[in-house]
Amino acid sequence: MGRIFEKRKHKMFARYDKMAKAFTRAGKEIAIAVKQGGPNPEYNPRLRMAIQNAKAVNMPKDRIEAAIKRAVSKEDADLEEVTYEGYAPYGVAIVMEAATNNPTRTVANIRTYLNRAGGSLGKTGSLDFIFDRKSVFKLQDKGIDIENLELELIDFGLEELGHDEEGNVVIYAGFTDFANMQKALEERKIEVLSTEIQRIPNTFVELSEEQENEVLELIEKLEADDDIQNVYHNLK
Repeated sequence: MGRIFEKRKHKMFARYDKMAKAFTRAGKEIAIAVKQGGPNPEYNPRLRMAIQNAKAVNMPKDRIEAAIKRAVSKEDADLEEVTYEGYAPYGVAIVMEAATNNPTRTVANIRTYLNRAGGSLGKTGSLDFIFDRKSVFKLQDKGIDIENLELELIDFGLEELGHDEEGNVVIYAGFTDFANMQKALEERKIEVLSTEIQRIPNTFVELSEEQENEVLELIEKLEADDDIQNVYHNLK
């Protein structure tokens, strides 16, 4: 009975850690959006996106409102968005997007993670040939006529439409078509679960199981860092 409880406790704490990280990431997205476009989501598309993403990870309404108020009152330190690029072990390309109030600290931490794992930090823009930036919208499939929706959204930058493993509708559009697609979905009163700009690899690196585990361990460490918002890689 004791061992079972310990296993459950470990899973419970891991879930809480993951939730806390998701809330921290969502709070930073909100803060940056407020700083750039103001606290009214009606006039701030990026804030609408940030609020949608916060709801998608079950962030409570009062915490969302508190994050907006902190950003307005400037209680939180100003955050800077910085992108870092490099290589994990075995030539796996890796891009890390950060939101930080101390870039010197952030880059030092990232360099340490990479060096200890046998990777290296590269120059900004050095991996542009490996990753394409795409606008990604996730919708709940509530009686959506997929064929009609696909036809309607082509003029707004739609590149691909399908379903994810959870049965949600996923829309891929060009990076520069984000605002057009967001507006098109809003005008059609389609409920959006989450939106983001993703970096989609166009080439992949295939490794052995042991090598893959090494890379995944590094990615987990990077994702656990409070300054890092997103980690992208081309591990197959």
